[in-house]
Amino acid sequence: MSIGDPRFFARSGPYPLATVAKAAGGTAPEADLLLTGVAPLQAARPDEVSFLDNRRYAAALEVTSAGAVIVHPDMIARVPSGVVPIVTRNPYEGWARVAGLFHPKAPDAPGIHPTAFVDERALIDPSAGIGQFALVEAGAEVGARCRIGPYAAIGEGVVIGPDCRVGAHASLSHAIVGARVYVYPGARIGQEGFSFAHTEDGFLSVPQLGRVVLGDDVEVGANTTIDRGSTGDTVIGAGSRLDNLVQIGHNVCLGRCCVIVAQVGIAGSTVLGDFVQVGGQAAIAGHIRIGQGARIGAQAGVMSDVPAGAALVGSPAQPRQQFFRQVAVLKRMTRRGL
Repeated sequence: MSIGDPRFFARSGPYPLATVAKAAGGTAPEADLLLTGVAPLQAARPDEVSFLDNRRYAAALEVTSAGAVIVHPDMIARVPSGVVPIVTRNPYEGWARVAGLFHPKAPDAPGIHPTAFVDERALIDPSAGIGQFALVEAGAEVGARCRIGPYAAIGEGVVIGPDCRVGAHASLSHAIVGARVYVYPGARIGQEGFSFAHTEDGFLSVPQLGRVVLGDDVEVGANTTIDRGSTGDTVIGAGSRLDNLVQIGHNVCLGRCCVIVAQVGIAGSTVLGDFVQVGGQAAIAGHIRIGQGARIGAQAGVMSDVPAGAALVGSPAQPRQQFFRQVAVLKRMTRRGL
């Protein structure tokens, strides 16, 4: 079955094999082949292109009916006769580019919708588009070719760089946003952090006087929340990707190209180095440092500093090898009835 329902996704093509191979960043033998779209290995037709990135699906490659397949050089021998290999050392990247070739982004529609409310003191680039019932408050700046979705709210003084997307019902306040940032629907950026003092009469909220700074090429998933800083800024480094339903506390600083998977919570003032990966539902305590390139497993509980390059799992989190040695010992003890 072909992918990319035309009711939801723009389509282009067909394209000759040479054009598709160039888009994939790969090479292919000369063949008189016209390709009409992309599809998974199991369902691809002779006029469609597919890919293999995970060797576990090599059996599906061997019986595919696709016209062409994007593969690593090591897998050429397993491509069936009659299927053209498009060879690249990065098949998944090639697939992403080819899928984008056949399904380009919908054309931009600049302008301010009649139902939107844009304060006269806001600065909106003429090439930007403001959707239905969106709100842009005084002093906000929306850069070139940005798209603000329906019912989104852009607070006073917020600065949004060029080529950004803000999804429906998202809200931004106290934020400085770089270029090519994508904020998915329902995200909340710049609200007050969870900070209060204990008094004899109860709790006293502490003013949150910082901002949220999103670097270039950041993605913030649907219904994710990023608190603004209390005294400094909350910073999300360039190229980082936050999944849906992530909570980032005040003063947290993420380095470049971090990956934070769904339902992760990071408490205030914690610092993550560049290229840190955090698995789903992990919890990270406040005021600690996670070193560059560290990997935190799903549902891990991190309560102290993590060295660069470490791989931790479990709660409390510990080195991966140590954790699985403990699991193995417990299993042996269970089998012996201890």
